[in-house]
Amino acid sequence: MWNGKSVSVVLMTYAERDSIRSVIEDFFDTGLVEEVLVVDNNAEPGTDEEVRRTRARLVHEPKQGYGHATRRGLIEASGDLVVLAEPDGTFLAKDISKLLVYSTECDVVFGTRTTRELIWAGANMAPFLRWGNWGVAKLIEALYNTSHLSDVGCTYKLLRSDAAKQIAETMTVGGSHAGVEIMLLTILSGGRFVEVPVNYLPRVGTSSVTGDPLKAIGVGLQMIGLVLQLRRTAPRRFQRPPAFMAPPAEEPRERLQL
Repeated sequence: MWNGKSVSVVLMTYAERDSIRSVIEDFFDTGLVEEVLVVDNNAEPGTDEEVRRTRARLVHEPKQGYGHATRRGLIEASGDLVVLAEPDGTFLAKDISKLLVYSTECDVVFGTRTTRELIWAGANMAPFLRWGNWGVAKLIEALYNTSHLSDVGCTYKLLRSDAAKQIAETMTVGGSHAGVEIMLLTILSGGRFVEVPVNYLPRVGTSSVTGDPLKAIGVGLQMIGLVLQLRRTAPRRFQRPPAFMAPPAEEPRERLQL
């Protein structure tokens, strides 16, 4: 619970059998999370058994792909605030508080893994991955005239439930570049968002995408293609979040007559 709002964490799993149980328990141990929802996206054998040893809720998404699993998680999550994360040990559960802090002001809070001081030794953030994510983020910043962005591939993000449902209904990407679609749909909807740095740790096991440089480059090209495609089809001027308004000043009290 955060400021009276329930919190759901969604974990999309495919090849994280050896780490998912401890990740689930870490999120519950924060004391901030009411629900951990695991989306089994044709995961490796033994994953379901690990999940069932915890308090997490398990759903199955038969359509293969990160985007399909994410969409299912956004639809199924019951919390007022929905946090997406990875079950591979690359994120710290306690960093959820960084996202929650901004949930009062923002509809969506994006994490970023590109802050040098928070990249742990051994983390899979080689220069081409770090600068690649940063470069695509800056392309979005320039083409869509947004607030600061520095990482298009970070799964760790928070969405208010209404934003989560709206984005899930609009998503079309089923593959590994769905994260950038969520970012673009947030921008185009006029939602208020902010980006905050999170810790990035070594992964347990090998990623099916970033573990292969050629696949990672392919996903990066798909991201760039989607960024350009949506900018061409979007209105030249789209909705922006309104500025906060200062509360009206109190009426000056009359001076006491002595």
